[in-house]
Amino acid sequence: MTGKPKVSQVKITGGFWKEKQELNRKVTLKSVREQFEQTGRFAAFKFDWTEDKPHRPHIFWDSDVAKWLESAAFILSKNRDDELEAFVDSIVELIEKNQGEDGYFNIYFTVCEPENRFYIRSAHELYCAGHLMEAAVAYYEATGKDKFLKAVCRYADYIEKVFKIENSAEFSTPGHEEIELALVKLYNCTGEKRYLELSRHFLDIRGTAEAKEVISGEANEYTQDHLPVREQTDAKGHSVRACYLFSGMADLSREYEDKTLYDACIRLFKNIVHKRMYITGGIGSTNNGEAFTVDYDLPNDTAYAETCAAISLYMFANRMSLIEPDGIFADTAERAMYNGILSGLSLDGKSFFYENPLEIDLEWRKAPKNEKINYPLTQRKEVFSCSCCPPNVTRFIASVEENIYSFAGSTLFVHHYMQSEADFNFDGAEVKISQSTEYPLNGLVNLRVSGMKGKVLALRIPGWCSDWSVILNSEKVEPKNRKGYVYLDIGEDEADISLNMDMPSRWIKADPRVTDCAGKVALQRGPLVYCVEGVDNSGSLSAIRADTAVPPQVCEPLFAGLPALEAGGYVIQEGEALYTLSGEGEKSINIKFIPYFAFANRGESDMRVWVYKY
Repeated sequence: MTGKPKVSQVKITGGFWKEKQELNRKVTLKSVREQFEQTGRFAAFKFDWTEDKPHRPHIFWDSDVAKWLESAAFILSKNRDDELEAFVDSIVELIEKNQGEDGYFNIYFTVCEPENRFYIRSAHELYCAGHLMEAAVAYYEATGKDKFLKAVCRYADYIEKVFKIENSAEFSTPGHEEIELALVKLYNCTGEKRYLELSRHFLDIRGTAEAKEVISGEANEYTQDHLPVREQTDAKGHSVRACYLFSGMADLSREYEDKTLYDACIRLFKNIVHKRMYITGGIGSTNNGEAFTVDYDLPNDTAYAETCAAISLYMFANRMSLIEPDGIFADTAERAMYNGILSGLSLDGKSFFYENPLEIDLEWRKAPKNEKINYPLTQRKEVFSCSCCPPNVTRFIASVEENIYSFAGSTLFVHHYMQSEADFNFDGAEVKISQSTEYPLNGLVNLRVSGMKGKVLALRIPGWCSDWSVILNSEKVEPKNRKGYVYLDIGEDEADISLNMDMPSRWIKADPRVTDCAGKVALQRGPLVYCVEGVDNSGSLSAIRADTAVPPQVCEPLFAGLPALEAGGYVIQEGEALYTLSGEGEKSINIKFIPYFAFANRGESDMRVWVYKY
């Protein structure tokens, strides 16, 4: 059986992610709290709203606050903060006070529409329940306090009664998946196998002839119940819901060693990564249903690529890493975490993108025929009416260390590189491991391990790296790269390992079936995708032609200590003639690129990830 350390057993000690976590703790969590207080989300837990008051509760407010509570729990697992803990406790008190005698808890359907409880499938009840479960588990593991955990267990018991034992709800499975993976977490925390079995129940009945939504003809691709989960082959419908579902499928396939479920996960994962994912790790290319469309349909200027969707892909990929040691899973998680997720947060930690485009052309958007096209925002906002992304970002950053390591048998896998320390039990021994690294600034990682004698340490070699070396206890070793990992036999109680990965800047092309990227290239260095902004490059970005024969050069640190890149190229100069001979009017220039996640932090500007190739 595979496993991984808990968040509390791994600590980020410096570098890129330490800065992000400190910003998250000191600024972002507080900023989201303030916005949620101003919009009435926290006050809604008092259950005292009436029609004559402002801030009518919404069907997903429970989930917004639950993700914030989970973020706070992860932070409290490493940082003592009496004020923060007291505030969380005050919300837990309200949850306990206002929970129904039968265990039911939902603000909207208790206060606004009590007659419709478990009647409207699309109304997020089970989605909200799932996020409350995740938050309660995280808070219990951080503080040892079990009031919140007991409350969600009572709710889970009631959900089991209504959906599995009595089958009395108006629907069989949630319209917005999330509870499936949450129930697995609840099982792992409590040891109550009924919760694991309830999760499997929701998966096994989904899309089958026994499901009420299938019987009533309400099942469709948008909610991923067009087929039983084991028969699904393509990622369809709402992208966040899809990858939450796939995450639950991966969890269940691991817990039950269910090969048919795992095979379905592999098919769906490959379909996403090979045909439906942006180079940034963004997924869900259209605003119409926040959904996947068809293979290779990846427009840049109208890319939806919701921040929550990148987080859901990150979750799915990391769960797959627990099942099979194949670097494509951690590579994908890394692509999402450094690009499609972090782009959702401003550098000052106070505002967010819901959508994450790969191209912005301000003038083009003004054309009359484009006025009705749904273009993503050009500047981040502090809060949205549908504000799922901000607290999802805070919990992602607060818990990013939980996916650095996993173990199977006597092998400890290192999936991600961050300056950190970890201390946990594995294969009958207490293991300590530390990383010293400036990654992703460069590819040098020094590791020290103890308690690993007679065990194997597996280090991921990212797919972007073709030149690497390993030194074990001062001696160079040459292990083979097996599916993205090198395996080191540790023969002593303590060992020092140095992994040095070459990190060149590389020009990337897209599959020719991605028509929006035809004739274009993107620039990537290590795990970071880069982009050009108008603020750094004068003139129209559509006039830029990158010379891929000239290696890009690292220039001064620009954002978070990470370098900007400078590439050679040409710009087609504007003139009086509408059409001219090819090659005329070209001027040699240097093109400046910045990390994609840092765009839109210096005012409104044009932006492109994909630039034309010279």
